[in-house]
Amino acid sequence: MLFNSYIFIFIFLPITLIIYYDLNRMKVTIVSRLFLVFASLFFYSWWNIAYLPVILFSIFFNYTVSLYLVKKENVLKIDRKSILIFGIVINVLLLAYFKYSDFFIENINLITHESIPLLHLALPLAISFFTFQQIAYLVDSYRGKIEEYGFLNYANFVTFFPQLIAGPIVHHSKIMSQFANCDNKRVIYKNIIGGIFIFSLGLFKKVVIADSFAVWATEGFDTAQTLNLLEAWITSLSYTFQLYFDFSGYTDMAIGTALLFNIKLPINFNSPYKARSIQDFWRRWHITLSNFLRDYIYIPLGGNKRGNLNTYANIMATFIIGGIWHGAGWTFIFWGFLHGLALVIENIWRKLGFKLNSFLAWFVTFNFINITWVFFRAKEWDDAIRVLKAMFTIDNMVLPAGLADKLSFLTNYGIGFGMWLEDINANTWTIIYIFMAFIMVLFYKNSNEQLAELQLNYKTLFLSSITFSVGVLYLTKVSEFLYFNF
Repeated sequence: MLFNSYIFIFIFLPITLIIYYDLNRMKVTIVSRLFLVFASLFFYSWWNIAYLPVILFSIFFNYTVSLYLVKKENVLKIDRKSILIFGIVINVLLLAYFKYSDFFIENINLITHESIPLLHLALPLAISFFTFQQIAYLVDSYRGKIEEYGFLNYANFVTFFPQLIAGPIVHHSKIMSQFANCDNKRVIYKNIIGGIFIFSLGLFKKVVIADSFAVWATEGFDTAQTLNLLEAWITSLSYTFQLYFDFSGYTDMAIGTALLFNIKLPINFNSPYKARSIQDFWRRWHITLSNFLRDYIYIPLGGNKRGNLNTYANIMATFIIGGIWHGAGWTFIFWGFLHGLALVIENIWRKLGFKLNSFLAWFVTFNFINITWVFFRAKEWDDAIRVLKAMFTIDNMVLPAGLADKLSFLTNYGIGFGMWLEDINANTWTIIYIFMAFIMVLFYKNSNEQLAELQLNYKTLFLSSITFSVGVLYLTKVSEFLYFNF
């Protein structure tokens, strides 16, 4: 079920809210928690009920393993570290089977020249998210950091529908205590208003902004056979803004929906395109994933405690794993490699005492991010190379035919005039949209800041009404969120 759908907004969400609060009002809190689990599983199964057994197995398996990790008495007579390793291996194998089987088979066939048939498995929704979430839970159970043991709280922690499909990746310490808090069982009108406000902003980001950029990104990456210089840059920038407004829009809708239930999900975006370094970018982009990679991969590998070479190796390993987590393809792995390499270079750069001025630092960082997103988006390696090659080939530049008389001297430099953006179905308005997107991400307060400063007044009511109404009017077609694919 999609957040950006009539059935979710006008049927599923209000009915779930009413029943949940009614059950809590009748003081049957266990029933209300159980209802929320069933509602979340229903939400999850709406797309394809075949996914349900996978998440149910994952929940029961991980909860059982966690019980053995937190018990003081060793009932199984097996050391706790072995139990932890077993739990992590099963989670990784489950993820690898569904997400990476065909990728492994394709590469085995390529190396051995065999013809092993592909499995063509359907990727269970959210498997990357709930797998990482539960691996963190197992590790913290082993470390003795788990305080909540109730199964219903655990099931809600994993399945809570606002964050189930595409995050944020929630940490047990931040979410399970909220489900156990009795104060969160009653209607809190400030949270209701805040939830509607942030949900409306997220809906507007997704269906009005992200889906508009999606048209040009799709044309450039998937349809156009050739691109001129401007078309290539519009293609890459369109995806750069599509991805941001799509995923941050989803996160806003998730945070807003959770707030309606008095659950505060963690911030996942903090104006990432304002970053002036790649390290700064990863402190702002998909923050919950960055925290997971840092706490459960980079630090256990040794972090920065074993000398520069080990630090750089740990950075590279962490970001390559992050690339693989996003998708089963060499383009994702290379994207992770590039970001890891950039962080290593930044680390060396700082140690040597070099520093760029603020604007140049932002300019280099943003363009690096924009260029590397090309590998993230391209379905095939050749598609990425085609777009990148066009972005840096000056002799294929085409300007509007109306400028030919005034700028005819540019033809001496290989610049042509004519149908300048027709290969990606774009026009002059596309340039304006990109310019406006830059203004929004660089100069406007982000949704986290707006929510923190939210006041219950007519301005809030007006902004919420406008963004919600326009968002609903744009719900004319099914439009999945990009991170559903990861």
